[in-house]
Amino acid sequence: MPLLQAILSGLAMGSVYALVAFGFSITYTTTKTFNFGQGAFLALAGLIGISAIVLVTQGKLIGFPSPQDVTWGTFLFALAAAMLVLALLGYVLYITAIKHFVGEAGLSWVMSTIGFGIIIQNLALLIWGPAPIAVASPLGEGVVNILGAGVRPQEILVFATTLVLMIVLDWALHRTKMGKAVRAVAFSKSAASLMGINANAVAVGVFAISSALAAVAGVMVAPIATASVFVGTLLSLKAFSAAILGGLENPRGCIFGGFLIGLLESLIGLWYSNLREIAVFALIIVVLYFRPAGILGRVHAEKV
Repeated sequence: MPLLQAILSGLAMGSVYALVAFGFSITYTTTKTFNFGQGAFLALAGLIGISAIVLVTQGKLIGFPSPQDVTWGTFLFALAAAMLVLALLGYVLYITAIKHFVGEAGLSWVMSTIGFGIIIQNLALLIWGPAPIAVASPLGEGVVNILGAGVRPQEILVFATTLVLMIVLDWALHRTKMGKAVRAVAFSKSAASLMGINANAVAVGVFAISSALAAVAGVMVAPIATASVFVGTLLSLKAFSAAILGGLENPRGCIFGGFLIGLLESLIGLWYSNLREIAVFALIIVVLYFRPAGILGRVHAEKV
């Protein structure tokens, strides 16, 4: 059943977009900035994951993992290593390229985050080279039959992981002390500071979380799309489009936008593969014409 297979594959790729889009949302709502170099972070995560697997199985940092090297243990180690490194990198990004521009007029933070991303990308290019690196899934390379549709196990894993993460993060945003602090800073940074909330610590935290989510996306998508220095550019652009489409200031809207774009490009690709990107960005233009704040976003009235 090609249609069902396209839907399932679309949900898998939509999961990747949703993870990164959620990260865009929480950083924008708290600081009115985000990382335009997120594509480099996503690509770096996949490469770090591969190096982690090669390190524990072959005793070296740079290499090509065989299918036998990728077990649940090594894959989870790769995921943890990538999340840790990217979270630390998110902290460094905020301190060096964003903190000084938060609250200031202009778009200096745009150029600083793009520059940071270019530095990361070129360092990765020096270390891992330009060639894509294939990595197997811990679930194997077979095909799972779902109602007559063949689905790769890694696609199921990506979707399931994203679903769990999004439920946990949504719960954390509304039920935990940290989540309430994030929402308070998003509502009013000055009011949150008067309540004793450290807005700077919240900003550091959300950039670390956003980068860690990019790490999850990068490691999870590597067995599907391979890992390379350049793989993150288009993925992050579509994730940003998902955030805009769903509503940048609405985390749930960003998740919705991610799945919508994943499904749209997969279904269009089923019949007209050359029109996938055209359809995605045409949809964004149409939606923003009628809903400037996104499908689930709200336009805020400002007093002047």
